[in-house]
Amino acid sequence: MRKWKAWLFLLAFNATAVSAQAIDELKLVAEYPVEGMRGGNLSGLAVCQGNFWAVSDRDDDRYYRLHSEGPIWKAEAHAITALSPPESHLPWNQRVFVRIAEGRRGGSLDLEGITCDRAGNRYLVSEGFAAVLQDPVQGKQSWIKWPDQLMSEANRRGLLTQFNSLYEGLTVSPDGQELWLAAERQRRGLLTLFKQGDGWVCQKQCVIFAEGGTKPIPPALGKRGPLPVDFSDIAYYQGKLFTLERAAHQVCRRDPKSGRSERCWSFAATLLAPTRHYKQNWGLAEALWIDERGAWIGLDTGDLARADGDTRSYVLHYATPTGGWVLP
Repeated sequence: MRKWKAWLFLLAFNATAVSAQAIDELKLVAEYPVEGMRGGNLSGLAVCQGNFWAVSDRDDDRYYRLHSEGPIWKAEAHAITALSPPESHLPWNQRVFVRIAEGRRGGSLDLEGITCDRAGNRYLVSEGFAAVLQDPVQGKQSWIKWPDQLMSEANRRGLLTQFNSLYEGLTVSPDGQELWLAAERQRRGLLTLFKQGDGWVCQKQCVIFAEGGTKPIPPALGKRGPLPVDFSDIAYYQGKLFTLERAAHQVCRRDPKSGRSERCWSFAATLLAPTRHYKQNWGLAEALWIDERGAWIGLDTGDLARADGDTRSYVLHYATPTGGWVLP
């Protein structure tokens, strides 16, 4: 019996040690201030046919192409001309909160993510209306019509039940046939849809991953206790999903069928460095793009100034990890 107890204790100790191991830290290559976004608040980022694009959660009538040729990126407005989003099936109280927020901070769409397929068609996700706008290379902008089961299944899994905790990011497969959505927090989750003709449908299930819980925050954020686990953006690269996890200051690679986490990389050391630190106790990483050059993380800094006094939004470029993004 003592041997069994000793063996069980050793297993528990080893499991604790493994879970406590620090994940690899991403290496910062460069950082770029962004100027020209009317509402600031860079909340989504994508590279479409070689050009950077961004959204702001304060602007309803525009999103932005980012000219990235120099040390300071310049934003060029691109008009949003589509009509109001379709019925979202959100509860009445959340719809009311959207209107209240629009009056207080500006912007009812609350654009939180942008992505594109190989052809260059762009997709923008609205958290305020739980909807996705498609801006095709040819043709007019239009709102995607969701299957009715998407919201009902999400709610059954505990997702999309709180105001300002809805869709925080999206990504699409290169061929434009599968789309993933990231539900932000309390609870967080991943949802997927497939193109069928002119519409989108769920296959078997809409929600592939959902979880609650909290996670300790990096010490540099102060003494605040654990924050709810969250997703603040999502990207697709080489057959894998990559989630931006704001509270934990990390990027995680996930299986696109189950949402299961396979490996994570931290960016806490550089983002929370003294000269780059903001006086707040939550994360500011809101936008993610992954490609062969590395990870591009956009900061939604609002009206905050970092330690050196700079109030501009920033995009941070991190190098591709040794061995690449998709190797174990």
